[in-house]
Amino acid sequence: MREIMASQITDVIENLCIQANEHLPEDVKCAIKNCRACEDWEIAQGVLDNIIENFEIADEQNVPICQDTGMACVFLEIGQDVHITGGNLSEAVNEGVRRGYDKGYLRKSVVKDPVRRGNTGDNTPAMIYTEIVPGEQIKITVGPKGFGSENMSAIRMFKPSAGLQGIKDFILETVETAGPNPCPPMVVGVGIGGTFDKAALLAKKALMRPIDSSNEDPYYADLEVEMLDKINKLGIGPQGFGGKTTAIGLNIETMPTHIAGMPCAININCHVTRHKTEVI
Repeated sequence: MREIMASQITDVIENLCIQANEHLPEDVKCAIKNCRACEDWEIAQGVLDNIIENFEIADEQNVPICQDTGMACVFLEIGQDVHITGGNLSEAVNEGVRRGYDKGYLRKSVVKDPVRRGNTGDNTPAMIYTEIVPGEQIKITVGPKGFGSENMSAIRMFKPSAGLQGIKDFILETVETAGPNPCPPMVVGVGIGGTFDKAALLAKKALMRPIDSSNEDPYYADLEVEMLDKINKLGIGPQGFGGKTTAIGLNIETMPTHIAGMPCAININCHVTRHKTEVI
């Protein structure tokens, strides 16, 4: 049994909050640059040039890539042979978020109550997702989630009779409805299967996967390629001004489900698809 201090988790999350908000993952940068090289619409080229300049300045000056520094989504893969000591796990995570958003001068965007509002003042509580896995390590991923894109996400409880075509139509419908609102070029996370809540979690986890990776199942890997191509043929383009680049990535995650259902969730992210990971 390996012991990990709660304070160590706090320190890691503090740093990940800052790093995720200031430095875009390399796979996302490469995808944007590749799309710029293929874009032939002048306005779209200009927008992509501005996006590239923006994340390069953020890298060089260690400043946030976007003014919406997001709601902290924290994914914890906890080894079953780990014993967390010296404090409460949730409190340790939230203290890390609190410190990170303060030290990094990141915008605090969380409200105390969904209806009555009232800012918490420190960007807590974090959205915490835990998974018990084999081993004696903890894998921590922080994905700050902006809400211009989150608001354009959707879920649908399909009957099995809807088939694959129903899912394809739903993906295109959701992206087309989103239009310029999620600050395209966007990344699309698709979760299929499980229950109402699990499908949504799968879609969010799909956004944490490198966009230059493919689903391990060739069937869904082919579907990822097909749907990304169809999305880019919608012509929404960077920031909604038209062009070939509506999305830079589409990831699909699946799991078993009930015989009577086929849940499908779509979590939209903007081109600032932020996530940083550390293993302790």
